Amino acid sequence: MADGGMDVFVDKPKCTGCRHCFDVCPVAVFEMHPKDGGNVNADTAPADKQWKGTDDPAVVAKFKDMPDGHTHFTEKSVAVNGSACILCQACLIECEGECIHITDTSGQKYISIYK
Repeated sequence: MADGGMDVFVDKPKCTGCRHCFDVCPVAVFEMHPKDGGNVNADTAPADKQWKGTDDPAVVAKFKDMPDGHTHFTEKSVAVNGSACILCQACLIECEGECIHITDTSGQKYISIYK
């Protein structure tokens, strides 16, 4: 558990870079980092969920041509301030790539499910 609060991380290969989590989080848990050159693994993501240079093919297939007015797959979300999470779950609802993982102080796990 990060800093005794919530533990939040992003499954980087599944992150579309849609910025929804960044836009809706009321306590600034997330930052957006360029996937090439940014510090995209600066959260508590386990090794198998860290950015290693390859997007999840199923997520790319689903969102690469999405006509929703924003760019995909150039940035990655990074939960740099996970301990500030208030478990409002706004990010869990808005996350396109279903890549946000939260563990609360009791050990209960939450994973985003796109609306």
